[in-house]
Amino acid sequence: MSKRPPPDPVSILRGHRASITDVCFHPSKYILFTGSADGELRVWDTLQHRTISSSWVHSAAHGIISVVANDENRVITQGRDGTIKYWDIEEGGLSRNPLATIKTNSYHFCKLSSLNGTHAKIQESDVKGSNYVAIAGEDLSVVEIWDVNNAKKLMKLHDNTKSRGMCMAVRAFLPSESQGYANVVSGYEDGSMVLWDLRNPSLPLSCVKFHSEPVLSLYVDESCGGGISGSADEKIVMFTMDVSTGACLVRKEIVLERNGIAGISIRGDGKIFATAGWDHRVRVFDYRRGNALAVLKYHHGICNAVSFSGSGKMLASSSEDATVALWELYPPKN
Repeated sequence: MSKRPPPDPVSILRGHRASITDVCFHPSKYILFTGSADGELRVWDTLQHRTISSSWVHSAAHGIISVVANDENRVITQGRDGTIKYWDIEEGGLSRNPLATIKTNSYHFCKLSSLNGTHAKIQESDVKGSNYVAIAGEDLSVVEIWDVNNAKKLMKLHDNTKSRGMCMAVRAFLPSESQGYANVVSGYEDGSMVLWDLRNPSLPLSCVKFHSEPVLSLYVDESCGGGISGSADEKIVMFTMDVSTGACLVRKEIVLERNGIAGISIRGDGKIFATAGWDHRVRVFDYRRGNALAVLKYHHGICNAVSFSGSGKMLASSSEDATVALWELYPPKN
């Protein structure tokens, strides 16, 4: 690890009144989205470090568990109230009413994963421009694929997943070798992970078990050749995967002094990744070698999520302490 002291945040965003469960950047604009445990969605200007808008989009009793933005000026929110909502982003913030509300009847803490479907296929008859999400379903051990535009459930991914317990983390991705069809990796309560090709939803490509405790977070890199898993145990696992053969192998295990990784983000250039820890810390690692680069200390509660901006120049972390920290470190080389 570098002997230079880790940087302080460049800004702290305050305004939420409850634990901030998720954070994500707009892919191409200087906008940040945050969702909290009391159902509030805030839109922030990351240049002026101020709130653009604030809306209560899910019930305060259930709150928001996931927020995902896409390049079409749309944002998806997922609540523990069994709904997913799809919003238009307007100049002044959020549309007054959602474009669509999906009643999934799934009540859990597993964050959805979205696939902007301009190039992604789920079925032979897919319409160009569809927008898909993978979620833990009504049966909490089963992953479901939904079309957000039509509020339609397309398929279930189920093997003998009941024995694995609840689905705790899910990631959808689009490998170049899969002829445009999406793949999914899902993590379970027993520490196992399952790799799926959506052309064959009843038979997983592979099943592995890298963790001794529930898998809490998953991230797949831009090349779709590997990723990272975080868990309630003391390990971060870097893994390789090959969807053509179904191989999924440990590349490196990083053992932590304190257990619990709630969130992971790999920067778009594949050089570094960050983790959100139960120990209130944000950790930054070299993605190629797995070396620790920095431990970022600001938060005074569990870190729930981390997210890199589209340019890779900024990292955001959100916490139970109701703040968002913005960090600038290891700038990408253009």
